[in-house]
Amino acid sequence: MINMIKQFAALLLLVALSACQPNETPQPEQIISPSAKRTELKVGTLYGPQIYLNSEELGESGFDYEMANKFSDYLGVPLRMIPFTNRKELFNALKSGDIDIIAAGIAKTPNRYKQFKLGPTMYKVNQVLVYKEGTPEPKDIASLPGEITVVSNSSSVYTLTQLQKNYPSLMWSQVDDKDYEDLFALVAKGEVNYTISDSNSLLINQRYLPELRAGMILDEKVEIVWLLPPNDSDRLMSKLLAFWHKEKRAGTLERLNEKYFGHVKRFDYVDTRAFIRAIDNVLPEYRSLFEEYAGELDWRKLAATSYQESHWNPSARSPTGVRGMMMLTLPTAASVGVSNRLDPEQSIRGGAQYLKDMIKRVPESIPESQRIWFALASYNIGLGHVEDARRLTQSMGMDPSAWRDVKKVLPLLQQSKYYKQTRYGYARGSEAVHYVDSIRRYYDTLVWVDNQSKQLIELEDDTQEAIAETEMTPAEDTLAPQG
Repeated sequence: MINMIKQFAALLLLVALSACQPNETPQPEQIISPSAKRTELKVGTLYGPQIYLNSEELGESGFDYEMANKFSDYLGVPLRMIPFTNRKELFNALKSGDIDIIAAGIAKTPNRYKQFKLGPTMYKVNQVLVYKEGTPEPKDIASLPGEITVVSNSSSVYTLTQLQKNYPSLMWSQVDDKDYEDLFALVAKGEVNYTISDSNSLLINQRYLPELRAGMILDEKVEIVWLLPPNDSDRLMSKLLAFWHKEKRAGTLERLNEKYFGHVKRFDYVDTRAFIRAIDNVLPEYRSLFEEYAGELDWRKLAATSYQESHWNPSARSPTGVRGMMMLTLPTAASVGVSNRLDPEQSIRGGAQYLKDMIKRVPESIPESQRIWFALASYNIGLGHVEDARRLTQSMGMDPSAWRDVKKVLPLLQQSKYYKQTRYGYARGSEAVHYVDSIRRYYDTLVWVDNQSKQLIELEDDTQEAIAETEMTPAEDTLAPQG
């Protein structure tokens, strides 16, 4: 009895002490910036296809944007992405507390380690020398027949500084008013001899500028990280590490790597040049049909599929009997109400309907953002074979609803060891993977070209408005009193 009374008294004392303690659970704004209460996560970034883009049709996108968006959800605060066009201003904004994190495809270097807190590795890249197709391939960094031009405050500067220790004659120039995209364009035009880029950025930009070539690798497996302020960011770093481990276990990093980089590793100079010419010379004749029949699909995905099938040739045919812009078989054409497969409008309408039907047939477990890739693979080799690959994927301990995993398994359908376990047997699975990756590359190029055209139109409209305003404003001397 006495022991029970003592235990009860101790419990009361513990409760009383707990009641006296202040609430030590940090609020989101205290975690983000202890020195200044914040109601949102302010993330500084740079523009780039793999980093951050914001378009009217697709909204915000990019590897760093998607991870930052997930991190803000994890913290329970809204996200505000703040794009910069100058690295020096970006870094200064973090030092001064104007932003909370830099998420911009930034490489880990000793100099940045001294200035900031570095987050965990998002992915790794090689740093490569970039030159133009048709010029001699550079073989020796110490004796290049031309100058290297790099972006100021970029990791390229650190790479060259390190190389200069072994090659004292190595020289380069830095530019403040340009970024990687600008330098890529100048290299493609022959106005800049060489630049340095991470391998992923180069692969992505080769879809728009096929003249770009990868030369020697200057630094391997460079880590891409986020940067945090050097002071008062311990809590935020702790949250970031916990978040990173959670998302890594969930496969988010792998999924985003596949989404932004998985389909660009194969590059075909001739095919890319031909596609860009076709956008200018052939697509205008059929674009309205793709837009009309795409429905809820992005018309550019439908157009990209058609180019992969027929190169936008309405008379295309294959030895297996498929024909037309969307290369429909006779049974498929009949099922979607197409009587003449060589008629461009009928073919595009029928192909769009068949692709949309295929998307609906894809299992519900597959995320919305990835259903199109499974549907396209099914368009190519049939849904049954794709389902065989999904079952094999699951038996191997991978995710049957993730395209990044299923694309690894699809080529196995060509090996008897694996296809004899399946319901539908042999299939050209590697062809299906190449098919989907090619469509994704064509689609990305169409999006880029479309955005470039819209920016040009907006620039022309702004110029015309400025001219009109100037013409409507009386000159000062006409308003001055006479005499």
